[in-house]
Amino acid sequence: MGRESNQSRAGGGRMASVTATTSPRTTRNRVSARIAGIAESATLAVDAKAKALKAAGRPVIGFGAGEPDFPTPQAIVDAAVAACQDPANHRYTPAGGLPALKEAIAAKTLRDSGYEVSPGQVLVTNGGKQAVYEAFAALLDPGDELLLPAPFWTTYPEAARLAGGVAVEVFAGLEQGYKVTVEQLEAARTPRTKALLFNSPSNPTGAVYSPEEVRAIGRWALEHGVWVVTDEIYEHLVYDGVRAAPVVAEVPELADTTIVLNGVAKTYAMTGWRVGWMIAPADVVAGAANLQSHLTSNVSNVSQRAALQALTGDLTAVARMREAFDRRRRLMVSMLDAIDGVDCPLPQGAFYAYPSVEKLIGRTLRGREITDSATLAELILTEAEVAVVPGEAFGPSGFLRLSYALADADLVAGVERIQHLLAEVR
Repeated sequence: MGRESNQSRAGGGRMASVTATTSPRTTRNRVSARIAGIAESATLAVDAKAKALKAAGRPVIGFGAGEPDFPTPQAIVDAAVAACQDPANHRYTPAGGLPALKEAIAAKTLRDSGYEVSPGQVLVTNGGKQAVYEAFAALLDPGDELLLPAPFWTTYPEAARLAGGVAVEVFAGLEQGYKVTVEQLEAARTPRTKALLFNSPSNPTGAVYSPEEVRAIGRWALEHGVWVVTDEIYEHLVYDGVRAAPVVAEVPELADTTIVLNGVAKTYAMTGWRVGWMIAPADVVAGAANLQSHLTSNVSNVSQRAALQALTGDLTAVARMREAFDRRRRLMVSMLDAIDGVDCPLPQGAFYAYPSVEKLIGRTLRGREITDSATLAELILTEAEVAVVPGEAFGPSGFLRLSYALADADLVAGVERIQHLLAEVR
């Protein structure tokens, strides 16, 4: 192979062309099966398509992205500006995170979740997605099964598959409030089950498990030796007096077999700053940190300093954003639920509505049969110029996800367009 490579370089384009037609390497895929098998992020794809249409002059309103529309609070921005002036932040720092930020994450966990962790149990990551992948990479060997309650965030199964695991979907529909039961999890458990992904408040449904439900699931996991990977990134975005119950707080015995995923993106309107973290037993953190040292090294120091300010500052700005989300939540759900054939429960957390459109499947809209929710989402985009994400991105068909993290006027205009269009369903 080394000789072939040298000949190709020496012979230029003509030799490269001949080599390409004769080399046995051409019988192999150019992209590895592992990477080629990853599905595109459906939510980012919808958002990109909406932005492309807007750039082309189309008046598209996008409900696709899971991203607060607020600017990052000024105190956090100011901290980042100051960090830019400090030469210490122009250099590499520990791959696992700035010590001060790891200490702040440990303190924040005690403050918000009610249990203690040490800074040595914390790994700071490039956004929550890196924490998700590294958690699965640290836990799953090829063939290990991950129980995945559905509807689920689109990245979970792809990250598990990339890590060599097998995602086993456990579906809970509208009639269950989109929350799985212990009985469902037990029915899905096999000798290959290694871990459970748990997400409350949930993306995409906004469902929040009660403390009693969390305890029941946690005790089941403890009894059967199943690891819990719990994504708590929406912990502060809850409504109507509901509390997001951390699984380790409800079942402290799970601390040695639980990985907690979190970050600043949603709570502090910091999606672009790319700071997440995992909290896990020290051996898991050490393994994941070793992986990260080869993958990306440390997170941007300026972003880490901004996150430090976010976690040590007060939550006044967070409360204001939550009030706005709460107002939009009620408005969107009331407007969607008024559409014939659409059933939209009131979410208790996050900033998504997840209406069922199962009653519209098989009917006709502007001469086209609605064969599934993907077809319906396509029609809503092309005919009403509104971008929504179909249920196929999160599990079974028959649902739509709409983010209400956008301006009130756009929210009303977008849902009104959907109302007018779906009034034509026959």
